[in-house]
Amino acid sequence: MTGRLLLAAALLFLLAFLASPHSFAGLFQPLIRPNQPAIYTQTPLWSLTLSHLTLVALAVSASTLVALILAVLVTRPAGREFLPLARTITAVGQTLPPVAVLALAVPVMGFGAGPTLVALFLYGLLPVFENALAGLTRQPAQVAEAARGMGLTARQRLWQVDLPLALPVILTGMRLTAVISLGTATIGSTVAARTLGEVIIAGLLSSNTAFVLQGGMVVGIIAILIHQTFQTLERMAARRIGLG
Repeated sequence: MTGRLLLAAALLFLLAFLASPHSFAGLFQPLIRPNQPAIYTQTPLWSLTLSHLTLVALAVSASTLVALILAVLVTRPAGREFLPLARTITAVGQTLPPVAVLALAVPVMGFGAGPTLVALFLYGLLPVFENALAGLTRQPAQVAEAARGMGLTARQRLWQVDLPLALPVILTGMRLTAVISLGTATIGSTVAARTLGEVIIAGLLSSNTAFVLQGGMVVGIIAILIHQTFQTLERMAARRIGLG
């Protein structure tokens, strides 16, 4: 109960801050030097937050879709031999730092959201893929026997048995991808993507600690909310299949 109250308070604080940041100027006043602004005003904070979340949502959705397709393919009899290749593909984002992906993507795609989406997409593949793989391959043997006994086709078993049973583990992978992507998206501002990294970078360049704290605070609160939301969904999915 206490945790829910704290989350609700964090959400209300975040909404209030984004709606009227100047109302909180007094909180950041001790962190600034004389003649420095206490609140970042070059771009509305709510606008940067929406843009940031949109980039993350698109990247996580794309990563999840591709990772799930690969996991399903390599857990079917006809695709098992491609498991090493799938692991290599999904590990690319973890072996190449996002900054390196941005540096490679900018000459091809130009500045803006494109390179950031590519970096987040590649970085988010592995957690979803490995979790989906674990969820699809570690199911009780009696489940497979029951599915065969019911006369389910391979497609019916996938949609009615395999994926529902693997859903809690898949959601865990999505949670990791979403939280990682949320933090990593801040570097997108180095290539002109509209993210909350703009506020942090502006603070670092001007030695304005208040700006750095504002950008980091918004990202941090949203990360906690996303983390807790996915954990709730995981528990609901686990209870639905009798594991809660």
